[in-house]
Amino acid sequence: MQVSTASSTNPIPGQYWQWRGQKVYYVRAGESQPQRPPLLLVHGFGASTDHWRKNINGLYQDFEIFAIDLLGFGRSQKPKLQYSSDLWRDQLHDFISEVIGQKAVLAGNSLGGYACLCVAAQYPDSVAGVVLLNSAGPFSDNQPTAEPEALQSQIQPPKQPSPLQKLLGNSVKWIFQQSFSQFLLFQYVRQRWVIRQTLEKVYLDKTAITDQLIEEIYRPAYDAGAFDVFVSVFSTPQGEKVDVLLKQLTCPLLLLLGEADPWMKARERSQKFRQYYPELTEYFIKAGHCPHDEIPDQVNQLLSDWVKSIS
Repeated sequence: MQVSTASSTNPIPGQYWQWRGQKVYYVRAGESQPQRPPLLLVHGFGASTDHWRKNINGLYQDFEIFAIDLLGFGRSQKPKLQYSSDLWRDQLHDFISEVIGQKAVLAGNSLGGYACLCVAAQYPDSVAGVVLLNSAGPFSDNQPTAEPEALQSQIQPPKQPSPLQKLLGNSVKWIFQQSFSQFLLFQYVRQRWVIRQTLEKVYLDKTAITDQLIEEIYRPAYDAGAFDVFVSVFSTPQGEKVDVLLKQLTCPLLLLLGEADPWMKARERSQKFRQYYPELTEYFIKAGHCPHDEIPDQVNQLLSDWVKSIS
């Protein structure tokens, strides 16, 4: 079977699910397949279900597919909460239990990948397999690399700074902990030209950066509560270490690694994953931080073949 990307750029109709008193947006496509688990697609920082459109359109004929907007992102509500991996882990687990109704294969990009790994490790009865596409999350012996952390790295001082850099670095960090400075930073990062500039740094294929993609990231950043989400995510404590989660993992694991990702070194990260979960399957592909959007046909094929193999 050759999966392909549908040419339509129209939004895929979705619906809302009530979770802890908040509206959570999700998309469902395809029909239930008795011999195959459904797929649950989880976006990265600042993205939404829209980021998976090419994959939903390319896979729904062979799988029942769900994609969800994490609370605080996309079309989901953005209440003033402490956003963390625990919150999103519980959201995904409850969605599987209440909406999907059976074990699912979770596929996540970046922050979404880390949330999927948390679910699989800590709620194993909900997950049939995990697919991580340039997943975020810290190992015990290094700092995390992902969108929020990359943004922080532009503010924080470099490793082994001079005494002057230490002084200035601490001052800069203090400044950006103040609410007005955070507001100014938020105003800056949500501008269309800044969104485009950021994507150009992390996409290998620049032609995949369309006006539509920019708009899909830009629009939710102006929703009520978006600033509070930004501040919370920016300041949230690190979650459980990836190596700890991998030691708890019992289901099949697939890594799809865009080698041109400047936010993480794919080969080095692969070695760490293999150290703690040697039975994984992995593919290195010519793409940046979001391979599912850059080269959807290749990602769809690899994902489809792997899910059928574990079914």
